[in-house]
Amino acid sequence: MKVQIPRGTQDILPEEVSIWQRIEEKVRTIAERYGYHEIRTPIFEHTEVFSRGVGETTDIVQKEMYTFTDRGGRSLTLRPEGTAAVVRSYVENKMFGYPNQPVKLYYFGPMFRYERPQSGRFRQFVQFGVEALGSSDPAIDAEVIALAMDIYREMGLKNLQLVINSLGDTESRLSYREALVRHFRPVIGELCEDCQKRLGQNPLRILDCKQDREHPAMKEAPSIIDFLNGPSKEYFEKVLHYLDLLGIPYRIDPNLVRGLDYYNHTAFEIMSTEEGFGAITSLCGGGRYNGLVEDFGGPETPGIGFAFSIERLIAAMRKEKVVEEGGRPLDVFLVSQDGKARDYLVKLLYDLRRMGLSADMDYMGRKMKAQFKQADRLQAKLAIIIGEEEMEKKRATVKNMEDGTQTEVPFAELQEYLKGIGGR
Repeated sequence: MKVQIPRGTQDILPEEVSIWQRIEEKVRTIAERYGYHEIRTPIFEHTEVFSRGVGETTDIVQKEMYTFTDRGGRSLTLRPEGTAAVVRSYVENKMFGYPNQPVKLYYFGPMFRYERPQSGRFRQFVQFGVEALGSSDPAIDAEVIALAMDIYREMGLKNLQLVINSLGDTESRLSYREALVRHFRPVIGELCEDCQKRLGQNPLRILDCKQDREHPAMKEAPSIIDFLNGPSKEYFEKVLHYLDLLGIPYRIDPNLVRGLDYYNHTAFEIMSTEEGFGAITSLCGGGRYNGLVEDFGGPETPGIGFAFSIERLIAAMRKEKVVEEGGRPLDVFLVSQDGKARDYLVKLLYDLRRMGLSADMDYMGRKMKAQFKQADRLQAKLAIIIGEEEMEKKRATVKNMEDGTQTEVPFAELQEYLKGIGGR
């Protein structure tokens, strides 16, 4: 029987994993520089966490969730996104009572959505996200956006565009909702089946439709900016003011509504403008979700966050040719063809690793020439050669693999000589 990987998933092989690890380390460092701390939630939750938190009318809940019934008859769902689970944990663990506010969290982890696999988009994908809970200051909206932009910039990406919009407060959204219903009702029969359902459920989602994006009614739809009340306009202007102060350029897009029901006020996406990146240019999305904590039974708590997939980040880095391919360099490779030296090499290898060096040796009985080739493939900094002559003289030959120079080092001084070359 031939067994293959499920569609929409991928094996991340060792040479690829090293790229992921370097990215994850850098992303964590940047997030913690901004004062965010990691949280880890379960891979599956009770289905209502997502149906309530993400929204019953979203494509995620209606079409894309992996939901199953466990042996106790409970409906559980593999998490399709991170915010709802983090907010559930925030309420359940009473983080609103923490002395340090706002509570600033970040997460890494696999997410699951049943959607059509395509370049850079999988049914199981790894998402990084941040959530800032407890502050309604427009400055923290700018901070969250700046954090996302810093991550992409420090990964080496240059061709980026921040797109931003305001969805306003509840009053503004209701006024805009009514205007959209009036606008789309006469032509709703010309739009796709999903849009026809959305007219009565959540008309803002019509603007997010990919199938009907070129329909004239889309281009002529009223702008939410025109329906923002005074407080909503003031809030949005302050967010833009802080972005201006930080020197972060942006483009206002009145049709940017995001795909989740919980957003209000600030909504934003970061796009790749690299030529030929693909039809889907969005790298990151986020926004403010005041009211979501209350939906989970918590106190009135404002929040804002963003999320992006690591797969999409790597795809953008490869397109701009800024990804560091390959595994991590090896510190030391031990080379020998003398059976008498075997015991010494096995013990030396163990000691080097205990010193904190990355080290390896041949286990396949290869000739010395092949062992040096293996050392090259592993990007070893040094090769330590120990044969019959070295054993008799009790001196190892240390070869610098970059410039080819060789040095004889007494066995007794070898570990001291190697101190400081470790790369990890």
